[in-house]
Amino acid sequence: MKNRKAAVGFIFITLLLDVIGLGIIIPVIPALIQELTGGSISEASRYGGWLIASYALVQFLCAPIVGALSDKYGRRPILLLSLLGFGLDYLVLAVAPTIGWLFLARIIAGVFGASFTTGAAYIADVSSAEKRAQNFGLLGAAFGLGFIIGPVTGGILGEIGPRVPFYAAALVTFLNLTYGYFILPESLHKENRREFEWSRANPLGALFALKRYPSVAGLIGALTFIYLASHAIQGTWTYFSMEKFNWSESMVGYSLGLVGIMSALVQGLLIRIIIPKIGEYNTMITGIIFNICGCLLFSMASEGWMLLCFIIPYSLGGIAGPAIQGILSNQIPDNEQGQLQGALTSMMAATGIIGPLMMTSIFAYFTAENAPIYFPGAPFVTGAVLVSICLFLILRKGSMNTTGKNPI
Repeated sequence: MKNRKAAVGFIFITLLLDVIGLGIIIPVIPALIQELTGGSISEASRYGGWLIASYALVQFLCAPIVGALSDKYGRRPILLLSLLGFGLDYLVLAVAPTIGWLFLARIIAGVFGASFTTGAAYIADVSSAEKRAQNFGLLGAAFGLGFIIGPVTGGILGEIGPRVPFYAAALVTFLNLTYGYFILPESLHKENRREFEWSRANPLGALFALKRYPSVAGLIGALTFIYLASHAIQGTWTYFSMEKFNWSESMVGYSLGLVGIMSALVQGLLIRIIIPKIGEYNTMITGIIFNICGCLLFSMASEGWMLLCFIIPYSLGGIAGPAIQGILSNQIPDNEQGQLQGALTSMMAATGIIGPLMMTSIFAYFTAENAPIYFPGAPFVTGAVLVSICLFLILRKGSMNTTGKNPI
C-alpha cells in the first residue's frame, strides 16, 4: 500500500511540473502571434486555432504508438522522452522568428505529447479497481494546481516580454525531466507487458481494438462531443477575455489560476467524497450537467467579475472526467491500459483537430468588424450544445454497472 501511494505521489509531482510548463505560455500566445503577424486579436485567434489543430493532428497519429510502446517498454522511459520533447518545443517557441516556427514547435510537441497518456496508464498500473477513479482525480488535481502556478507566473513574466515565459517553461520542463530520471520508478511489471503490434499502434487500430468492449466503445463515442466542447474554453478563453474585457496577460493568468484552484479542489478533494456517495455513473451525469450550465453562463457574462464567478459552476463539471476514466479503465485488462489511454488520447486529438478550428473560427466570425452580430460568447453556446448531445446519448443508453459487467 505504501509503495502504491508513493508511486501515485511521484506521478502527481511529475505531471504537476509538466502542467506548470504548459500553463506558463498560455497567457502570451496571442501577443506572440500578433507580434509575428501584425494582426488583431480576432485574426490571431484563427492562427491560434490552426496551431492547436496542428498539434492535435500529430498527436492523433502518434499517441497510439506511444501508448503501445509504453505497454512494451514500460511507462518510465516513454514519459521521460515526452518531457524531453516538450522542453525542446518550448525552446523553439522562445526563439521563433516567424509564424512558421510556431507550427514547427507545435508539431514537435505533438510527437512527444504523451505525458498525460502515459501518466494515466501509470495511475492505472498502481491503482486497485475501486481506487482508480479517485486516483484519476489526481490527474485533474495536478492539472488544476499546475494551472494555479503556471498561468499566473506566465502572465507576470509576459508583462516583461512575450518570449520570456517560453524560456521559463523550458526550464521547468527540464527540471521535471531531471526529477523523473532520478526519482520516478517504473510501474508496469515485466509480466504485464506485451509485444508491440502496428495493428494496435495506429489511431484507428487502437480504437477498433476496443470494439470487443461494447461499453468502452459506446462511452468513447459520447465523449467525442465533450472533447469537442472543451475547445470552447481551451481555444478561446484568452482571446475572449482580451477582446470583451480588455484583460492584460497578467489578468488572463490570474483568471486561469482561479480555474486551477477550482479544478484542484474539485478533482483532488470533491471527487473522493462524491464518488463513494453517489457512484461513478451519477457523478458523471452530474458533472456533465454542471459543464453545460457553466458554458451557457460564460456566454452571457457582461462584466469581467461575472466571468470569474461563473468559473465555479463550470469547474464543478470536472467531477465527470475521473468518473468516466474510472468506468472505462475498470473494463479493460491490466496489460491493455496503455492502449486504452492511447486510444482516448487519439480521440481527444482527433476532436482537437476539429474543435479549435471550429471554436476559433466561430469566435473570429462573431468578433470581426463586419460580423452580423457581435457575440464573442458564441463558442461557449456551441460548447453547451455539444455537451448536451453527449448527455442525451448517455441517458439514452441508461445506467450502467461500473464494475464492467454490464455494457453501456
